[in-house]
Amino acid sequence: MGDNRDKLGLGLATMLVAGNMIGSGIYLLPASLALIGGISLAGWAVAAVGALLLAAVFGWLAVLRPGADGLAGLVGEQLGRLVGFQTAQFYWLNAWIGNIAIAVAVTGYLAFFFPALRGTWPGAVTTAAMIWVATIINIVGVRFAGRFDGLTLIVGLVPIVAVGVFGWLWFDPALFAAAWNVSGSAPSEAVRTSVAIVFWAFLGMESANVAAAVVKNPGRNVPLATVGGVALAAVVYIAAFAAIMGLLPADRMAASTAPFADAVARIVGPAAAALVAACATAKALGTLNGWVLVAAETTRWTAAAGFLPRWLAQRSAHGTSTRALLAMAALMTVAVLATASPTLGEQFGLMINLAVILSLMVYLYCSLALLRMSGEMPANRRLMVRVVAVLAMLFSLGVALEAGTQALIFAAVLIAVTVVAWPMIRRAAPARPE
Repeated sequence: MGDNRDKLGLGLATMLVAGNMIGSGIYLLPASLALIGGISLAGWAVAAVGALLLAAVFGWLAVLRPGADGLAGLVGEQLGRLVGFQTAQFYWLNAWIGNIAIAVAVTGYLAFFFPALRGTWPGAVTTAAMIWVATIINIVGVRFAGRFDGLTLIVGLVPIVAVGVFGWLWFDPALFAAAWNVSGSAPSEAVRTSVAIVFWAFLGMESANVAAAVVKNPGRNVPLATVGGVALAAVVYIAAFAAIMGLLPADRMAASTAPFADAVARIVGPAAAALVAACATAKALGTLNGWVLVAAETTRWTAAAGFLPRWLAQRSAHGTSTRALLAMAALMTVAVLATASPTLGEQFGLMINLAVILSLMVYLYCSLALLRMSGEMPANRRLMVRVVAVLAMLFSLGVALEAGTQALIFAAVLIAVTVVAWPMIRRAAPARPE
């Protein structure tokens, strides 16, 4: 499986976590949140606290099981193999559904420079090509993929940091105050609604756990990378959103397809639109690259547990999950071409909602697993671990309930399908992963 030279150190693991969270969505979220108002800052704060609670959950899981290969085996060990099977399937679905959405975003940003890509089939073919570009980057090696993710994170942060830091020089307090709660809803309702919208920007906090097999010294580096990545993302999100709400009127921001481009244009001129589009394209491709790695590792450990064909679990001599990478790329290509449609924007929104509910179900199971394992912690930390696990469970449930009826029905159907399929899977899968 390759030596430590082929693995991610603390810095690259942190970039993987932060890069997988700070994706294409931050460029568009201000437009969605402008319909609620500046009060969404409270939603960002609540979401950040919840994400840090979950980051602590994943950090402690890594401390207790530093050699765990994926989340499914760890959850199955504590909650039973049916729940482990559900965790594997939910996260596997989340990985490739979310990747398609990110690849669609890459194409959308490229369409700024090449308008022909807005067509149904040119767009679909480009989306599939972006999936294969990210796949090839990962086949070259995980360290190369990690460096690519770190580089695109830096490039992608340029317009966001420009707004979050320099935007304050043009910040208009009156504009911010006028757009505080444009939704007209009660403050508590507005905050709850904003949390459900923004939380998907924190998806990916568990990336280091999922890819623990390719991280050096996971017992130390996975917890640090997870908490550090979430903290970095939270600071970037809140600073940038607070600044942009004082740069553009709420109605203009809500109608914008590129709110950061409009905000930067106010600071440095109209040429900024092209700069922001280029940075967003690079960041979206970097996010896709990081999630392709996570999807491949998810496929590999799901196969190792016997829940997918075993040949997908094999690695190359350099520790790369080449078979899983190629299989996932082929699957996503078929899905992209099969769903090619002029209404891809609506499909993008649907895939994001599905990814959120799938992730929340996994987060809930992982929090419950930590609660079960808390007795293994030193006595002076046991109460704190239990409190954090319970709060993380309540947060996951609360956000899930705000995800909407369609997402909840989807979750219920998935749970029912896995329960019905489990007797057949149990007979085919070994009692323990090899």
